[in-house]
Amino acid sequence: MHQMTLAEIARGLADKKFSSEELTKVLLARITQLDPQLNSFISLTEELALEQAKAADARRANGESGALLGAPIAHKDLFCTQGIRTSCGSKMLDNFKAPYDATVVAKLAAAGAVTLGKTNMDEFAMGSANESSWYGAVKNPWNLEHVPGGSSGGSAAAVAARLLPAATATDTGGSIRQPAAFTNLTGLKPTYGRVSRWGMIAYASSLDQGGPLARTAEDCAILLQGMAGFDQNDSTSIDEPVPDYSASLNTSLQGLRIGVPKEYFSAGLDPRIAELIQNSIKELQKLGAVIKEVSLPNMQHAIPAYYVIAPAEASSNLSRFDGVRFGHRCENPENLIDLYKRSRGEGFGPEVQRRIMVGAYALSAGYYDAYYLKAQKIRRLVKNDFMAAFNEVDIILGPTTPNPAWKLGAKNSDPVAAYLEDVYTITANLAGLPGLSMPAGFVDGLPVGVQLLAPYFQEGRLLNVAHQYQLNTDWHTRTPTGF
Repeated sequence: MHQMTLAEIARGLADKKFSSEELTKVLLARITQLDPQLNSFISLTEELALEQAKAADARRANGESGALLGAPIAHKDLFCTQGIRTSCGSKMLDNFKAPYDATVVAKLAAAGAVTLGKTNMDEFAMGSANESSWYGAVKNPWNLEHVPGGSSGGSAAAVAARLLPAATATDTGGSIRQPAAFTNLTGLKPTYGRVSRWGMIAYASSLDQGGPLARTAEDCAILLQGMAGFDQNDSTSIDEPVPDYSASLNTSLQGLRIGVPKEYFSAGLDPRIAELIQNSIKELQKLGAVIKEVSLPNMQHAIPAYYVIAPAEASSNLSRFDGVRFGHRCENPENLIDLYKRSRGEGFGPEVQRRIMVGAYALSAGYYDAYYLKAQKIRRLVKNDFMAAFNEVDIILGPTTPNPAWKLGAKNSDPVAAYLEDVYTITANLAGLPGLSMPAGFVDGLPVGVQLLAPYFQEGRLLNVAHQYQLNTDWHTRTPTGF
């Protein structure tokens, strides 16, 4: 059962080959047995899962149907879930039980999805390795000595290890796509505003976006269908109709114009990954796609711009965690200032503190124009580059990451080295574009991803290309040894 995709589970449940309750029990037992190796879960929700599974079976018995009805998933631990710990991977929120469900959680529950638990993550979604979590590092199931990527590494490791078929995740600068690449999964960051951020604990509000992590593009289409849609509770949510993502999966790629930016193939890209990307291009050409070189001249400025904007927004968003209303509070404070200082100093880890300080500096008097304002201008230039490219091509293709997953601890003493691993992913967040990573091969036994980017609200096109590619390749079917 654990090897089934979401689509296969939907068919099995519809054909009464097994019940949601039976499947849920199998996966909960598997998580209990195997997750100690991975540390991919922060909380297991056995009682809730079995209750939801029984309810889903009853709904099916009454004639209801639906691809997510009775399907087991997990939520990244920054989606608020009523009455269940929502920690954001931080000591600061270790004791926080959300009083309400995030919109994404509520929508998937209404569709009948079964929540198995909450997955581990970099603290407050800040990181590319899933090593900054208060609950310890997550291990990559392809090699337990390597990182699974971040910040959605818990969701990625759990799905890659076949502990469950799919999970929710979030992407601020590549935190869905990079873990997908590192663990041989398909991960989709939707257009900014396509998925509600209400009830999703914020890192950088203008960059954060929720999306699906699964083994196939078909499964991502199913999960995104349940997540997407306008939400009046979220002022950044876009009131745009949600298409049937599964309906367009089998559209022909004949004549599809794929742009390959020349800037992607620089000295920083592992040549073995470059070769796998070229192989992917050849596969898509066989399916009828037309390849064209394009240029993204401002890509070189994206990382410095991102690492001004994101920390600036984080310093503002995280100011609410002060030890007064909720979250960690220091013991026996001498006065209000002591309460603030010690609660935040004890509650936040080193990476979060680093980014808060960088952001506060960038927003301070005398530096706002020099750093934050200039970064926002670069952001506009990055967006303009994409708009110009999309006048010539339908999608853009390139590597998801410049290197395969590194060893645990390898970049801990050099945060900037980890930041540079986001070079291919952060541009989509700065511009608000949808992006997808799909499996493209292996380097030294570690998975490699190819990234697809599309114009706004063209998630269906990305899923279509990835699905057609997966019908003609088998990278996405490979399973890590021991799982």
